[in-house]
Amino acid sequence: MRIALLTDGIYPNVIGGMQKHSFYLAKYFALNKIKVDLYHTAPNEPDEKELTVFSKEEKEFIRCYFIPFPVLDKLPGHYIRESYAYSAAVFEQLKKNAPVDFIYVQGLTGMKLLENKDQLKAPVGINFHGLEMFQQTANLKSKLQQYLFRSPVLKAMKSADIVFSLGGKLTAIIESKHIPSKKISQISIGIDSSWIRQIPLKVNPKRKFVFVGRYERRKGIEELTRAIKQLLPENSFTIELIGAIPQEKQLQSPNIYYHGAISDVQKIKNILLAADVLICPSYSEGMPTVILEAMASGMAIIASDVGAVGELVSKKNGILVPPGNIEALKEVMQAMIAIEENTLLEMKAASIKRVTDHFTWEQIIVKTIDSITKMRQKKQ
Repeated sequence: MRIALLTDGIYPNVIGGMQKHSFYLAKYFALNKIKVDLYHTAPNEPDEKELTVFSKEEKEFIRCYFIPFPVLDKLPGHYIRESYAYSAAVFEQLKKNAPVDFIYVQGLTGMKLLENKDQLKAPVGINFHGLEMFQQTANLKSKLQQYLFRSPVLKAMKSADIVFSLGGKLTAIIESKHIPSKKISQISIGIDSSWIRQIPLKVNPKRKFVFVGRYERRKGIEELTRAIKQLLPENSFTIELIGAIPQEKQLQSPNIYYHGAISDVQKIKNILLAADVLICPSYSEGMPTVILEAMASGMAIIASDVGAVGELVSKKNGILVPPGNIEALKEVMQAMIAIEENTLLEMKAASIKRVTDHFTWEQIIVKTIDSITKMRQKKQ
């Protein structure tokens, strides 16, 4: 079987959950001896268009096609227009190449293709991951920005043969847009088994929290900062924040450490392995890879109850909070500071078990291949 995988970037050349998902899809398709035509891009053209992140064995099954991402004007909606232009360039290259058996579209990369789907014959599946444009926002500006994406996303989902859902509240969002249930394939993201903790679990005498995320409004960094500020005077804890948070937004305290953006995977692993609780206070999410990475590292989780986060976090391994609620966030952080050591150890162990039982890429790729195979059989 040959699959065309349309992406807007491959991790680590492009940072993001969708880009990381694209990397692992290509990798595990190849490991299962499925041929992949990989269409990818990057803000700055990488030195290696053939992507050295893949092993020699994997690259025997992966053909890379680098498509430059167009930069247009900066007027409202420019990203959608740029994405459409990129999708048109991808479509032109796709038509020139040998036919494929299935086309897997990430996000907006297949807009042009889906307008001309019959030209290529192969069934098309699409994954919009977080569907943030249909979730809660932090303010009016964010709401207006997300509103622009609704029409092209709905059009793409209705045109595709399969709409991939990460599960949880995301499936309900897709169904609410009048997408038939039989057209929805619910498959979570996964994590590489190398992330699963191999050293004994421990609890720090002074509770250690971690936040990982880009600096954007929907990630809830402002709310987290206010909760931390309220907790600092009377509570003993430390928190490390990974991400490019502007200096003027940083709190000054010996208990807070801002790492900035980190691209070194091993460094991130070491930070997570040494910590107790991950905090993910976003207004909207799909199924955050960082939560899986933290769970695999043996961490309890505090997270907003959005997207498919509820598929990962339960009372056994963490606490879910309403998005944007500073008081609730402060209270659950305080609860984690005061929690008994044995109880926290049980939560940490539950995180590892849940990842091991359900969310390794070895398991996820089997479900993905099965879903694609069934769709191809229906089309034949």
